[in-house]
Amino acid sequence: MGVQSAIELPAMKTSPQFIFFTDFDGTVTLQDSNDFMTDNIGYGREKRRQGNIDTLADKITFRDSFREMMDSVTKPYNECIQFLVDNIKLDPYFAEFFQWSLANNMPVVVLSSGMEPIIKALLKKLIGPDAENMQVIGNYVKARPGKSIDEEGGWQIQFHHPESGFGHDKSVTLRKYSSLPEDIRPTMFYAGDGVSDLSAARETDLLFAKKGHDLISYCARENVPFTVFEDWSSILEKCKEIAAGKTTVQEAAHEGYEAYKAGAAGVEPAANS
Repeated sequence: MGVQSAIELPAMKTSPQFIFFTDFDGTVTLQDSNDFMTDNIGYGREKRRQGNIDTLADKITFRDSFREMMDSVTKPYNECIQFLVDNIKLDPYFAEFFQWSLANNMPVVVLSSGMEPIIKALLKKLIGPDAENMQVIGNYVKARPGKSIDEEGGWQIQFHHPESGFGHDKSVTLRKYSSLPEDIRPTMFYAGDGVSDLSAARETDLLFAKKGHDLISYCARENVPFTVFEDWSSILEKCKEIAAGKTTVQEAAHEGYEAYKAGAAGVEPAANS
């Protein structure tokens, strides 16, 4: 990938020093919208949670587990969107973080295994007009044969990368940026919480993993450096420190692993950690 390719990458338009990539569901929001739909109007929490556990254990791909989740939700798509807009809440500190990122030329890119129309509708409701400044890359939705998406049982998920076991392989986008020439390559951050983030975990300079969630267990097991966040106030604080040169991404990742070993990451440390 050559220098010219930077022109084709939307987040490089302002030649930023830093770019923040983030998962959406359960990371930017307090609840995972797909889990919320599955638990409340799909096949329920118990079966959904077992799918998460099986994905972590490599018994099923995230793509196939997620398709089963979404297939269990049969309400018309427009009703699903309204159901989520009425119920999903934003992390209380994300708006402050996003305003800081806009003021400091740090583009925010949402990489999601959720569906773009839902994410954009939620961001418009939760962030307002500034949400237009946030690039969203996710999966899509399509009508089932002979139906429209806005009728009962009428929609299904359409994966961004249907050939990938991730459905949406977030590493594809991240590598476009990480492979830029060193003199223009930005420092890359990523925030996530669960099994939909496994494809992104190794691909950024600093991974923020949400306290008490599956991504921490995965990173500890696979020796992927990370730092722990509880909400976006801690992400904002850490980004400010790094931008000001008060700490480095390496130091932040070391702190995260030490927190995990000390039992301060909300996940029981493995016996050999």
